[in-house]
Amino acid sequence: MNTKYIDLIDQTYYFPQEEFNLDGEHLQFHGIPLNELVKQYGSPLKFTYLPKISENILRAKNWFANAIEKNNYKGKYHYCYCTKSSHFQHIMHEALKNNIHMETSSAFDINIIEKLKADGKLSNDTFVICNGFKREKYIDNIARLINNGHQNCIPIIDNYEEIDLLSDAINDTFKVGIRIASEEEPKFEFYTSRLGIGYKNIVPFYENQIKDNDKVELKMLHFFINTGIRDNAYYWNELVKCLKVYVRLKKICPSLDSLNIGGGFPIKNTLAFEYDYQYMINEILNQINITCSEADVPVPHIFTEFGSFTVGESGGAIYEILYQKQQNDREKWNMIDSSFITTLPDTWAINKRFIMLPINRWNDEYERVLLGGLTCDSDDYYNSEQNMNAIYLPKYKREKPLYIGFFNTGAYQETIGGYGGLQHCLIPQPKHILIDKDENGNFTYKLFRSQQKAEDLLNILGYEVEPENE
Repeated sequence: MNTKYIDLIDQTYYFPQEEFNLDGEHLQFHGIPLNELVKQYGSPLKFTYLPKISENILRAKNWFANAIEKNNYKGKYHYCYCTKSSHFQHIMHEALKNNIHMETSSAFDINIIEKLKADGKLSNDTFVICNGFKREKYIDNIARLINNGHQNCIPIIDNYEEIDLLSDAINDTFKVGIRIASEEEPKFEFYTSRLGIGYKNIVPFYENQIKDNDKVELKMLHFFINTGIRDNAYYWNELVKCLKVYVRLKKICPSLDSLNIGGGFPIKNTLAFEYDYQYMINEILNQINITCSEADVPVPHIFTEFGSFTVGESGGAIYEILYQKQQNDREKWNMIDSSFITTLPDTWAINKRFIMLPINRWNDEYERVLLGGLTCDSDDYYNSEQNMNAIYLPKYKREKPLYIGFFNTGAYQETIGGYGGLQHCLIPQPKHILIDKDENGNFTYKLFRSQQKAEDLLNILGYEVEPENE
């Protein structure tokens, strides 16, 4: 009988895959020997594989270049990184190796932009697209950036007051975009996005607040779909409505020349993942070509804001199975040496699924289990793989340690989980390893942060504990 874990994977998926393969019974991720990583650094740990960030940026740029050529598209393409996905310096530095632009969402993002400029990582030619609801500090920071010469900073207007606030704070002329309040997918609890200005109000808003304002130049229409760019009727319907607004606006606003098709590409969350990126981009540009041709207006330059697609597939987390609890006749709980709530918050907050695979023991027999975290919270668990409705792992054996990895976790988890801060039930934040390649193609490893210590958490709580001598 085929009872080994490797047999289960072989009969369920095409394996090995581009990023996953085996060295004996040990899993490798992009060639990284994960078992050796655990031996060197222990568990729990998180890691970031930096080359994957550049790889995905270059893939997207290539897809758009192909689509522009195929469709004889007359506009340019600009790749923006959505900073809220991960603000870390090592992420930004890697992404900026690839001649990209930035999208921000709040006031302190601008401080990061200014630090990157001071370090020579980006220039005044870099587009900085400023999204989000703009309170006083965000307005002030945007104004400072523009007043200091960054004319390619484009605040995206989210509500009716922002034009006046920006006009008061910015010394000279400046560019803006308008965000469309798209209609949400039917399964949502609300009908229209809280962000942006409604479809029917875009043209009146331009005529009333921008057209006769000598300081303001409208350059961009911003179209964002919360569910991302997907090949379904909902996405294509919203895109068509957006394009109708664009051509109406373009006919009365010659300065408008850019369309931001925000909303991200999906990333791989199962070994059975399939998505035709090139087809989607081809069809988006084709639809824009058709609409603009029928309206007899020039096609816009295209901007995208890819966050998860940029950084998500670079990240991973590794845990050890500490213990197994047989809670009833059917349910076995494998307890990990950390917490899902603190280290992978999307798994319990929005039921997100990541690729989960064992790091070792692929030649052992498998069993069906549930995964539990260390906190005393009943929500601290992970209980199903999206495509299988169950978790299967090599059988628990106390004398044979089992390590598991969650992959493509690099977007949002650290910031949502409050990286470096107070953690639920005072479970410490794991150590974090940066993985890169040197000029000879060899892996390099760097400890970015050690695991939190008791004094780190106690000091946050106000106990003012001195560090212990090591």
